[in-house]
Amino acid sequence: MSAEDRKKRRKQRRKERNRRRAESHPAHPRFWPTWVGLGLLRLMAFVPIPVLGAVADGLGTLGWALMPGRRHVVRVNLATAFPEKPEAERRRLERGAFRAGLRGGVEGALSWWASERRLARRYTIEGLEHLEAARAQGKGILLLGGHYTTLEISGRLLRRHVPDLYPTYKAATNPVFDRVMVNQRKKLFAGLPESRDMRAMLRAFKRGGVVWYAPDQDFGRKRSVFAPFMGTLAATVPMTGRIARTSGAPVVPLYSERRPGNCWHLRLAPALEDFPTGDDVEDATRINAAIEEEVRRTPDQYLWLHARYRTRPKGEPPIY
Repeated sequence: MSAEDRKKRRKQRRKERNRRRAESHPAHPRFWPTWVGLGLLRLMAFVPIPVLGAVADGLGTLGWALMPGRRHVVRVNLATAFPEKPEAERRRLERGAFRAGLRGGVEGALSWWASERRLARRYTIEGLEHLEAARAQGKGILLLGGHYTTLEISGRLLRRHVPDLYPTYKAATNPVFDRVMVNQRKKLFAGLPESRDMRAMLRAFKRGGVVWYAPDQDFGRKRSVFAPFMGTLAATVPMTGRIARTSGAPVVPLYSERRPGNCWHLRLAPALEDFPTGDDVEDATRINAAIEEEVRRTPDQYLWLHARYRTRPKGEPPIY
C-alpha cells in the first residue's frame, strides 16, 4: 500500500470517527424526539396524580390498540403463565397490562421530580422489621425485586425509609435517556451499581448497604440457566444466588403494587431461609417462586410487555 493510500485511509477513519461522535452528541437531531419526550415527562410531575393516572390509562388502551406486535407478546405471556384462566379473563389482563405499563412509565416522572409532600400521603409500607432483622447480621442486604410496573416509583418511596439503598441498573440503549435516568437516580439513592458490576455491589455490602437487584428478565442463553417461572421454564440469570453466596448478605424480597385511589403499597418479606444452596438452578427456581408471589397477587401489574420466554431450552420451539 502506497503512502498516499495510507493517508486516504487514515483520513476516512478520522472522518468516520467524527461522524459517529457527532451522531452520539446529545444535541444531534436524532435525539430531539427524546428531549421532547423527556420535557413532557418533566411536566407530568406537576400534573395532579389522579389526572396523571387517567391519562396513562388512556395511553395504555391506545397502545394496546395500535401495537399488535407487543400485544402478541403480552397475549402469549399471559397464555403461558395462566393457562387455567378463561380467555376472556386473559384478554382483560392483557389490556390491564398495557395500562399498567404506561402508568409505570409516567410514574417515572413522579419518581424523579415530584416533591416529598405529594408522595408521602399516597403510599403504605409493611415489613420494615424484616429489613432491620436482616440488617442486624452486619453483611448488608440483597433486596430481591421484580419487574413489576411499580418498580420505579417504589424505589423513590422506599428510599424514604432506606437511605442506604443501592438499586442496580442496566444502561438504556438511548444515551440521552440513559444520561437523564442515571443523573436523576443518583440524586435519589446512595449509589447506582451496574447490574453486572459485582465489585460495586460488594463495596455497597461492606458499607452495610441495601442492594436492590431484579433478575427476572430474559438475557439470553449464555448468561442464564433454565428455571420454572409461572409453570414454564424461563431463562433466568443465576446472579442472585451468586451475589448472596459471595457477599453473605441475606436476601429480602420486596413486593410493590398499585392500589385504587392512585396509591401504592410496598411489602417486605422475611429473608429467604437456607439460601443460597450453591446450585444455580435450584437457587434460580427459588428466586422465581418468590417473584411469582406478587405476580399472582396482581397479574396485570407485572411487566408482561417483556418477552419473558423468548429464549427456549435446546430442542424446544419458539413460544412467540
